[in-house]
Amino acid sequence: MRRIHYAVAAGLVLVLIGISGCGSSEQEELQQWMTEQRNATRPRIEPLPEPTKFSPQAYNQEASIEPFSNQKLTQALKRDANQVSANAALIAPELNRRKEPLEASPLDAVVMVGSLIKVGQPVALVRVDNLIYQVRVGNYLGQNYGRITKVTETGITLREIVQDAAGEWTERPATLQLLEGTK
Repeated sequence: MRRIHYAVAAGLVLVLIGISGCGSSEQEELQQWMTEQRNATRPRIEPLPEPTKFSPQAYNQEASIEPFSNQKLTQALKRDANQVSANAALIAPELNRRKEPLEASPLDAVVMVGSLIKVGQPVALVRVDNLIYQVRVGNYLGQNYGRITKVTETGITLREIVQDAAGEWTERPATLQLLEGTK
C-alpha cells in the first residue's frame, strides 16, 4: 500500500513538473506578443495649425462718427422712445376695453367643437368647462388678448398680443382646430 502511495506521489510530482514547464513557455509567448503589440501601436498626433496672422486696422477718426457723441445718444433715445410708444399703442386699446367672458380661460382649455353659418356670417362653437359658446370674428378668446380674425369650418384663427422676454408687446398668430369626434 505504501508503494502505491509512493508511486502516486512520484507520478504527481512528475505531472506538476511537466505542467510548470509548459506554463512558463506560454507566459513568455504572451509577454512577447504584448510587447510586439505595444511597439506596433503608436499614437497619431496631428500637428497644430499655424495661427492666423493678426493685421491691425488703423482708426480713422475723420471718416467715422464719434461713438460717444451727444448726437448719437440722442438718436438712440428717440428710437427707443418711438418703439415704446408703438408698443403702448398696440396694448392700450386692449387695456381700455371691457373683457369678454371667454378671456378668463386659457386658450388651451378652449375646444372648437363645430361651426355654422348664422345670418350669413360664420360662427364657431367652442366648449369651455362643458359649456358651449358661439363666437365670431371680432370676439376675444384666451388670456393673451386673443381676437378672432377668421372662422372656418375646421378652425379659428386668432391674433394674440403677448410680452416677449424683453418686455415688448408683440402680436402672434394662434389657431384652434376643430376637435373631431366630440360628444
